[in-house]
Amino acid sequence: MENKQRGQLRRVSPQCDPRMRRRGVAAALFSFAALLACGGCAVGPDFKAPAAPVAASVTREPLPAQTQATPIEGGAAQRFDPAAQLSSQWWTSYGSPQLDGLVAAALGNSPTIASAQAALRVAQEQVNAQRGGLFPSIGGSAGATREKLNGAAQGFPGFGDFLFTLYNASVSLSYNFDVFGGVRRGIEAQEAGRDAQREELQATYQTLAANVVTAAVLEASLRAQMAATEELVASAQHEVDLSRQEFELGGAARSDVLSAESNLATVQATLPPLRQQLAAARSQLAVYLGKPPSEYGEAAFDLASLRLPLDIPLMVPSEIVRQRPDIRRAEAQLHEASAQIGVATANMLPQIGITGSYGESTSSFRSLFNSTVFSLGANVSAPLFQGGTLSAKRRAAIATYDQSLAQYRQTVLLAFKNVADALHALDADAQTLAAQYRAQTAAADSLHLIEQRFGLGGANHLELLVAQQQYQRSRVAYVQALAARYQDTAALFLALGGDWKRAGETAQADR
Repeated sequence: MENKQRGQLRRVSPQCDPRMRRRGVAAALFSFAALLACGGCAVGPDFKAPAAPVAASVTREPLPAQTQATPIEGGAAQRFDPAAQLSSQWWTSYGSPQLDGLVAAALGNSPTIASAQAALRVAQEQVNAQRGGLFPSIGGSAGATREKLNGAAQGFPGFGDFLFTLYNASVSLSYNFDVFGGVRRGIEAQEAGRDAQREELQATYQTLAANVVTAAVLEASLRAQMAATEELVASAQHEVDLSRQEFELGGAARSDVLSAESNLATVQATLPPLRQQLAAARSQLAVYLGKPPSEYGEAAFDLASLRLPLDIPLMVPSEIVRQRPDIRRAEAQLHEASAQIGVATANMLPQIGITGSYGESTSSFRSLFNSTVFSLGANVSAPLFQGGTLSAKRRAAIATYDQSLAQYRQTVLLAFKNVADALHALDADAQTLAAQYRAQTAAADSLHLIEQRFGLGGANHLELLVAQQQYQRSRVAYVQALAARYQDTAALFLALGGDWKRAGETAQADR
């Protein structure tokens, strides 16, 4: 009978074993948590990108098939072609190896690029950190403490003091189930922020390339203006010499000499500002290349060394939206604001999690791993009263989304304005260049005739002075109009957007 009872006890004991019971409770908790995680949904709106515009053109007035042509170098007609594709490295269409080298050096060495690349890496690591919220948090600890307890204080007055050492080692685990998707919305927001930073890097690339091209064209324009001005200085100096000779011979009045000297000084006074602007342009190029101005020793740029791009892409608004990095960045920021609404909503709902620990605690180091202690628990927490804080934060997130949507629309409008202005500028530049070319030709012919008449005594100093000033203004205006065609073409390419990635940049940022 006793053996039978023992057998029954042996058969019953596995079910009553506390360890088996704990394992059953743990299994039940994890099964419940898995069901919650699988059945949970992410609260908040699912982001949808704004619809692309359906307009057929960014300009109200139709553009001509091509711009006006002028029979000079850099005066060819530019063709507006809807089928033309914008090259990812559009600056190569200027046909200048020197310019290509400058842009490449700027993209590789500029601190602005390095800063944007580092910001992208920061954004990627923030995404990685946010993804950690999907996994349990596990920690470990170990320690030893020397303690002394008073027996009387513990209710044992006859035992005196207790002196002992307590050793412990434990592993703890905690996990909050993403039942309502707050963690997932947070990851979504961080990923959108990273995408916005990637587009910021693309915009930095494009802006830097356009700035280098514009500064190089400005340098070439200033050198051409200086060359024209130096020719005028030489002509004015020749006039002064002739006036002095005539005055010495009695053929001219003192006022004629003074008038010629005043004209010479006036023309000479225009050179220092041009030299200052040239020095500033080269210093700016040095900064773009990541160098101090004292180390910038690149060869001088000449307008004659540049080729005017002739095939101009004519994109519809929907293509511009996809091309421009600032619009894509604004869309990513709108996506981030949408995800933050979900985060704020999830914070208002209950949070479900589990905690557990497993370890050893003993007063003898030798028996450290023979005295097991553990705990396992589940918890549910919910905000009952927060004084309206969580509701206000959710309303603030919704308002932030509305703000981002308005900023996105404004970015799109400004992008279309930039493209429309640049297209009209190219057409106007071609007309201006043609008019300035005619004005310069007429002024040069007029000056040549008056100089001949002045040499023969048929024209006075005043007529010669007026002709020289008129030629000076027309020559400088002609050079400025020619340079504007190159600069506004670069401005259009920048306005159209585009996308290029340097080798290894994306892979490095995503690690």
